[in-house]
Amino acid sequence: MSAERRTSLIFHIATPRLARREVRAFAGRLASEVAGGRVFCCLITSDDELRRLNRDFRQKDAETDVLAFPAADPNGFLGEIAISYPRALEQASDYRLDVQHEIGILMLHGLLHLLGMDHETDRGRMALAERKWRVALGLPSGLIERVRS
Repeated sequence: MSAERRTSLIFHIATPRLARREVRAFAGRLASEVAGGRVFCCLITSDDELRRLNRDFRQKDAETDVLAFPAADPNGFLGEIAISYPRALEQASDYRLDVQHEIGILMLHGLLHLLGMDHETDRGRMALAERKWRVALGLPSGLIERVRS
């Protein structure tokens, strides 16, 4: 992967209790192992920003934890993921996880969407992929599993 083609993280909010270096390393691992060397950008931001993005791009005026925006012409760049840090903190607390793991779960979920999967329409394909990668990456239960349990 060339220097100009790297997965990047952008932090638009303070992230107490989050080891940014570890999150960057995990994002690189996702790009390498899950995405086959294709890169993406991940924005870690506020609830308000995720709600605005959800409203503007999906016409859903509601809070959410993660959104994925696939690139129109991937050519090695898969697209962008946006994660709400406050929601990640809340969900980490709810599921008794550290926030590192929760961010990892959300990033994996978003990446699978960038790869063209859609758990609402694919008859379990994304759920299987999420479970497989979650285990391989050492992550606890994923988003799809939580909804089903």
